[in-house]
Parts: sequence; C-alpha cells; structure tokens
Amino acid sequence: MSFSAPGLLLASLLYLMLLFGIAWSTERGIIPRRWVRHPLVYTLSLGVYAGIWAVYAAVGLAAESGYGFLAYYLGISGAFLLAPVLLNPIMRIGRAYQLTSLADLFAYRYRSQWAGTLVTLCSGLAILSLLSMQIQAVSTSASILAPDTSPHLISIMFSLIVVLFAMLFGARRNQEMENHPGLVVAIAFDSLVKLVALLVIGGVVLFSVFGGMAGLETWLTNNTTPATAMSMSIDDGSWRALMLMSFAGALVLPHMYHMTFSENPSQKALAKASWGLPLYLLLLGIPVPLILWGGQELAVTTGPNFYSLGIAQALESPVLTMFMYIAGLSAASGLMIVSTLALAGMVLNHVVLPLKTPKDQGDIYRWLQWVKRMLIAAIIFLALLFHETLGKNLDLSILGAISLAGTLQLLPGALGVIYWPEGNRRGLIAGLLTGLAIWLITLVLPFSHTANLLGWLNAPIVPDYGNWHIFTFVSLTANITVFTLTSMLSSSSNEETSAAQACSMGALSRPQRRELLASSSDDFERQLAEPLGYDVAKREIERAIGQLKLPSVEYRPYQLRRLRDQIEINLSGLLGPSVARDMVKRHLGFKPMARGGTAQDIRYVERALGDYQNQLTGLAGELDTLRRHYRQTLQNLPIPACSVGEDGEILMWNQAIEELTGITADDVVGARLMALPDHWHHLLDDFNKGEDLHRYKHRLDLRGRPHWLNLHKAALSGPDHPDGGSVILVEDQTETRLLEDELMHSERLASVGRLAAGVAHEIGNPVTGISSLAQNLKLETDNPDILETASQIQQQTRRISAILQSLMNFARTGNHSRTNRYEPVSIRRCVDEASNLLSLSDKGMGISYINDCPDTLQVLGDEQRLVQVFVNLLANARDASPDGGSILVTGKQDGYSAIIEIIDQGSGIPADQLDHVFEPFYTTKASNKGTGLGLSLVYSIIEEHYGNIQVESPANTQTGLGTCVRLKLPAYEPETDSATTRPNERF
Repeated sequence: MSFSAPGLLLASLLYLMLLFGIAWSTERGIIPRRWVRHPLVYTLSLGVYAGIWAVYAAVGLAAESGYGFLAYYLGISGAFLLAPVLLNPIMRIGRAYQLTSLADLFAYRYRSQWAGTLVTLCSGLAILSLLSMQIQAVSTSASILAPDTSPHLISIMFSLIVVLFAMLFGARRNQEMENHPGLVVAIAFDSLVKLVALLVIGGVVLFSVFGGMAGLETWLTNNTTPATAMSMSIDDGSWRALMLMSFAGALVLPHMYHMTFSENPSQKALAKASWGLPLYLLLLGIPVPLILWGGQELAVTTGPNFYSLGIAQALESPVLTMFMYIAGLSAASGLMIVSTLALAGMVLNHVVLPLKTPKDQGDIYRWLQWVKRMLIAAIIFLALLFHETLGKNLDLSILGAISLAGTLQLLPGALGVIYWPEGNRRGLIAGLLTGLAIWLITLVLPFSHTANLLGWLNAPIVPDYGNWHIFTFVSLTANITVFTLTSMLSSSSNEETSAAQACSMGALSRPQRRELLASSSDDFERQLAEPLGYDVAKREIERAIGQLKLPSVEYRPYQLRRLRDQIEINLSGLLGPSVARDMVKRHLGFKPMARGGTAQDIRYVERALGDYQNQLTGLAGELDTLRRHYRQTLQNLPIPACSVGEDGEILMWNQAIEELTGITADDVVGARLMALPDHWHHLLDDFNKGEDLHRYKHRLDLRGRPHWLNLHKAALSGPDHPDGGSVILVEDQTETRLLEDELMHSERLASVGRLAAGVAHEIGNPVTGISSLAQNLKLETDNPDILETASQIQQQTRRISAILQSLMNFARTGNHSRTNRYEPVSIRRCVDEASNLLSLSDKGMGISYINDCPDTLQVLGDEQRLVQVFVNLLANARDASPDGGSILVTGKQDGYSAIIEIIDQGSGIPADQLDHVFEPFYTTKASNKGTGLGLSLVYSIIEEHYGNIQVESPANTQTGLGTCVRLKLPAYEPETDSATTRPNERF
C-alpha cells in the first residue's frame, strides 16, 4: 500500500495549517483564556521533548537495548520530579531578570558576553544533529509511503514548510505579551496527537495482531528472543548515559528551556507538570514494546525505527497509516519549530546584537522581528545541509545521542548558576571548551565519517556504536574538572559575585545606594534615545514605569534605581542580558563614588526580605522576626522620626512624622530631603547638615497655624554600622507653647487689668469732680473768659476720660480663646470692611482706598480683631495722606505666609522715630489727635495671630514720600491641600 507524493504534501500542509489555525485562534482570544492557561495545556506542551523519538526512534532503540529505551524518559522525569530544587530556582531567576534562554542565563550569571555566545554556539552545533534527526525521520517515512518520491526533495519541502510555519508561529515581538500562548496550545495539540496515535497503534497491535492479552502472553512464551533482549540489554552502560543526558535536557535543550520557563504561565503550572510530564512520558512508552513485538510478528520490512508505519501498512489500513505519518510529522515539526525559535533568539541576542546594535533603525521591534525570521530560515537550512551531507547516513538513535551529548556539556554551568556561587566565567569557558573539544573529536567527527583521530593514533579504544557512552562520560568529566579547578584558582569579579548572590538559592543581593547621573525619568528617555531611538526609548520607559506602578515622571533616587533595574530587565528580554547591561551601564550610569564608598541600598534589602519572609526558617527566620519587631517599634514610635543617609536620602519615615507633615512614607522614602516641601526641606536639611545636635522651639507655620518643634539628631555611624547617616527626632511642642502663651497672656491681662482698674478708680473720680465743677462754673457766671476757661477744663477732662478708655481697651486685648475662635478669614473682606467704616467719617473725604488683595488670600484668625487692625492702619494712613491722595493695600501669598502692605502718599515718618512707633502712648500726631495706643494695639493683635509687622519710610525712595506698613501672617491652607504637591513632583 502506497500514497502519492502530492497527497502526502497536501496532508502535511493541511495538518500544519490546522496547527496554525489553533495558534491564531488562541492569539485572537477565540479559545477561552482559562483553557489556554490551564496546567494541562502547559504539561502537554512540554511533550515537545519527545519529538520523533516517541513515534519512531524509541522502537528502534528498544530493538537494540530492550527496556533501555525508557532511559530517555526516566531522566527528564527525574528532573521534573526534582522541580522544587532544580527547575523552580531557574524559573525564579528567569522571570526576575527576563532571561528567555540558557544563553541569557549564563551571560547574566557569569557576567560575560563570551559565555552567552559560547553557549549559543554549543547549542547550535548540538541542535543541528537533533534537527537532522527530525528531517531524516520525515523524509524516510514519506519515502516508505511514496516509494517513487525522492527523499532529497521531501527533505527540502519539509524544511521549507517548517521555515514558513516557524515564522508564523513565534517570530514576533509583542511587548504587551511576554510569551506565545498560541504556540503553547499548538504544541500541546501536537503532543496530544502523538500520544493518541501511539496508544491507537498499540491497541491495534494488542487486539488485532495478538488477539488480546492472552494471545500476547502465548506469543511471548513461544518467542523468547524478544523477551530476553528486553531484559538483558538493560545492563549496557549506554542507558545510564542516555538517562543522564535526558536529565540534563530539562535544563539545557533550547526547546525545553523555552517551553519550561519562557512559556510558563505560573509556578502552579510547573508544579502540576512536575508529575504530569512523567505521566505523559509513561503513556508514550507503554505502546513501544507492543509496536516492536507487533512488527516482529508481522515481519515488517521497514526496520524497527518505522515499525509503526509498517504495521499500519501490513494491516492494509490507509487511515491508520496516514494517522501514524501525521503523528511523526507532528512530532518532528513541533520540535523543529520550537527549537529553531529558541535557537534563533539565542543567536540574535548573543551573536548578532553584540556585533550590530540596531540604534540606526527606525523601528527596532520590526528590525528584530525580521532578523529573527532570517535566523530561523538560516538555522533550518543549516540543519538541512547537515542532513544532506552527514545526517542521512546515521541512525536516528545515534543522531539523538550526538545532540544530547553536546548539550550535556552545558549541565555543569547550569547547575553552577544555582548551586555553586564560587564558579566564574573563566572556569565556565575553559570547561566548556574542553568538553566540546572532546565531544567533537570522539563523537561528532568519527560518527560523521569525517575524521577518527583516536583511530589514527591507534588508541586502545575507538568510538563506535557500542561505546559512545564512554566518551560522553569522559567529555563531561573533563568539563567538570576544568570548570572546578579554573574557578577555584581564579578570582571572580564584583559583578560576578553580585550576580551569583542574586542567582543562588536563598541568597540576597545587596546593591549599593548610588546616585544616578539622570535626575528624572525624562532624563532616562533622553539618554536611552541615543542607542534605541526616541520612540523605542519612550516606549520601554513607559512600559517599565507601568510595571512598577510609578508616576509618569519620577524623581526619587530609590525609585529611579528601581526603574533603571526594570529597564535593564526588559531590555534583557528584548536584546539579551549582555547587550542590555552594557547599554544601561553606558547610558544610565551612576555618579562617581565618594572616597569612602557608598552604603547599601537598605530600602531594596527591606523589600527583598519582605518577599522572602515566608521562606526563611531557623536562625534566619528568627533574625527576620527580630528585624521586623525593631522596625515596627520605630514605625509606631509616638515621636516623629526619620532616618537619613549621608547623601541626604530618606531611608525611614515613621507614622508619627507622616501625621505631623501630612506626607506619606511611600512618597518620600528613597527621595532626598530636597524633594520635601520647602518648609520641611529647609528645616530638616539645614539641621541635618549643621553641627548642632539639638534645636529647641523652632517655629514653623503649617496650614495657617504656627508650630514649635524641638529637633534632636544622632549619628548612625559606628563599628557595627559603617554606612553612616543620622536619625532625626522631631518633637511637636506646639500645645506646650500655646499653653505657655496663654498663661503669660493671662498674667499680663491680670496685671494690666489691675493697673487699669486702679487708674480708673484713682483718676476717674477726681476727673469727674473737676468736670462737674467746670459745668457748675458755667452755670454760675456770664463772664466770657470764665466760660471759655470752663469749656477748656471740660474738654481736657473728656480727653483724660478717652485716654483712660483706650488704656482699658489695650488691657483687654487678647482676652479670648484663640484656638476656638480662630477661623479662615479673607484679607480682602477685612480691608473692604475697614475702608467702609472709615468712609462713614467726615475725615479724609477726598482719600481713595485701593484694595488689590486677591480673594483667595486667607489667614486663620479673629476677623473682627483683624478688621480693627486695618481700621487703625488705614486711619493712620488717611491722616498722613494729602487731600486727593490714595491708599494702596496689596496682598500676596509667599510660600506659607500671607504678605499684606498698606502704602500711603504722605510725608513719611522720620527715621529716628521708626523704632518707637509701636510703643504705647507714642505718637507723631498733634496732642489732640491721637493717644499713641493705636499701633500698640495693632502690634498686640498681630502678635496674637503669630505674625509680625514692619514699617518702612519712605515708601518711595525717589520722591522720599509715603509710608509702607507690611504685615506677615501665616497663610491658611485647607487640610485637603496639604498634599497637593507630591515630593516626587518636586525637583
């Protein structure tokens, strides 16, 4: 029974189009997301590991080694069963730093571009043999079904089809989607087809060929040769090598690394796959002995590798035959697509980009996409070339063994990533070169019939199909020995040590707290625009800001360091870790280190320890509990406190200081003191830089209210704390100061009140008597001179009474509850009311009052008493102004203060009198026009409102005329406006 070549080609295209349709539907969201992210789909996608081995080569190996074929499945099953200690650490590192391939992992851990390039070349050379194995299997199977078709033509057509679909499946750069869900679902479907096909052919053999379990037992009893081979060949050493290589394949095969880590949807999925994949491989292995025995029973002539096809032909079932062909095509195409995608990414990041960074490209994403597509085509055509020149002459099993032995050389370095921090790049490169050299000399060249150096040298053992495993162990042993010795005899760089700490299980990296050259995220855009272009730089920075949930413009040093790290991580996934690290290091560099070095980034360590909290056990867990206890003690301390580094960066900001300042810790921790609002910045920065360890009763106006603060400072430097810095305590003494002021004011009122009462009593009665006598005198005489004298006496007594009344009013100033009666007051309204009151008088009718105070200018105080202030000041200005003059009142907010100026056009005040104008009973007016208590009353009221008053004369230095009275009062700020300016928004 045979098929036509066009029919096979059409069937192949239809099946691959079905795979593409599944992938396309997944990408477009047609397939529900919960199905796509289901752990079963992820587990089935890992079945790409089996490749053509499951359908064809496993039967051929079973014919030679018996149950030794299971070693190919047992090794990787063991690796997945050890996922918590083997795979989970790699996944954690890969996710944290966007390491999408083994080459990325090596380049990051060993801080060497050469390490990444060498891993890429090693993987490329080894994978060519594995790809050739897939091409050979498909071409041979097609030749069996269509004998008249040239295997050479089939190989070319199959390679072209795989190139096309590999480009369509995964050669894209969608930054919004970090993996390829369509590819995962398509490969999962591939794996399901393989499994169903093998189970179907196994069932057909069992029930159609042998007639059930009883018939099989009878056949095994009568034919001891297969059973003997299946039990005795397991003693051969090759299965141990195969199991080791299979174990390593979970980490070092490009397609397995890609599917296991890069396409992993969650840690939960990997946990399910740790037992799901071994179960899947067990199901794949169950039909293999049945297929082998069925082929022997039916005397199939195709050879053991292709018994599955031969059995279907022998049973004359076209449907079953085509199904088995599609299963082989599915296995080969799936492995080739994923392998070439993974390998193309490695070549792009570690061969192409180090030689040519796409800084001159308009759209870097599109450029990377097309370069990757060309690399996919190049890799598959190289595999085709290898197949046509060497691979087609080798057995499937030896092709697989050569490939796995080559990638096995990467195992020591991969294990060193998580388990041996002392390993370094010199040891890795030396070990890899040694192992690869032995692999090429003892396996690749002899089996490809190119050169057999050991044979030329008449060595006691020469590579052949029976002892290839010996040279596999020799190459690996030499690799490990050189890696270990070189690493122990050479030193690691600081970058390597830091990377090793980040990669080691349970280790915690401790980055330094250094200041970046860039002062904002906008500077990041300008600096990265040089290597990436403006559009790409802006897109990558916006992406990193979104991932970290930072403001669109960031200034805080700690957050800028986080942003820099995230940009490097994202670029690592785009360009590879080495190129990304060099680019970020060159264009987002740090300022030169101070002589004494820099301190550790405490904030980073705190966040990392928080992430590790549930994983710390034993002494580490106890120490972390103690750390959290002390930190919570500082956070809940009822005294406002903050910790500042030597560079002025805020390291700690407790809850009490949050309540005092109205600034949350999230807004300021990691920022510098200069990022605080002006009043807090000047206060804390000046105190932190000063030599004083204590500062008492410092006045600070907050939200329209004066506050008095005591500041205390202590240095943190010492033998147990070399990083330096200081801790600042801020005691709020406002309530104490207000109580003291109230007490002093009450005592003053009491003394002045007693004085006023005494004056009123002692002087008031005689004055009243004098006034009465003068009145009687006027009634008793008609003498004009005596009447004039009596009138003058009464006038003077009224003046004395006015002075006494003013003294009593002065004594009563401040006799009110400040905290209860003070409320927001509009300065403009006070000025308008004062000017209206003055307009009722017949004095100064020609004077105009100009009120330029803004409506929004407010202070916290007693409105009636502030009106009294402006009445007195405007009255003085009116009395000093010439007829037709004007009085200008201006106001503005300067920071947290309200500045009000009253400017007249009078003759001014002599310089020698300016210092006395606020003294009680001092006046520059005529004796019958003022008591000298008006400005004293103004001064007292302004002082009660925690402001100050100044007088400047002349107001106009050019004309020498005018007087300016300047009031400074704390400006009122509504509570909701306390955080209108975030510290991050300040430069």
